[in-house]
Amino acid sequence: MFTTVHESPIGPLRIAVDDAGQLLRIDLPGHEGRARGKATPLGKGETEDRARCAHVTSQLDEYFRGERIKFDLDLRLCGTDFQQRAWRALQQIPFGKTRNYQEQAKKAGNSKAMRAVGAANGKNRIPIVVPCHRVIGKDGSLTGFGGGVAAKAWLLGHEQRVLAKTKTR
Repeated sequence: MFTTVHESPIGPLRIAVDDAGQLLRIDLPGHEGRARGKATPLGKGETEDRARCAHVTSQLDEYFRGERIKFDLDLRLCGTDFQQRAWRALQQIPFGKTRNYQEQAKKAGNSKAMRAVGAANGKNRIPIVVPCHRVIGKDGSLTGFGGGVAAKAWLLGHEQRVLAKTKTR
């Protein structure tokens, strides 16, 4: 596994890819108790290799500059059948739009599985690219994001600003 730390507007992201270049994960600052503003340390079996991760960091930079609204990356998403459906439903949420947990559960095949959707979103190892930040509470509240509510608010605001700019062009 090859990793690199990449600076972003929401803090340092640790990106991991496999030998084939498939994106395995993006660790957000603050995720799973990690200190905010600090990158995840190298794990067992990981090798620091910025060049092997460049295709991911390039697309993330384009996203953060407002030049990319859809990612074109080969992803390795490992999870249960329901998690896979929930993650596919996330990838169908348009850039700059949101969906509540019940709507995502319906798209994943079970409109009553809101808690299971929330749990699946929490297990999403490729945030931003698999946009779990686009799922909000039914009342519009920003809840449940591994990178913290402030990062979720920033990502949603960023996407809204990008959409607003494209409408004025």
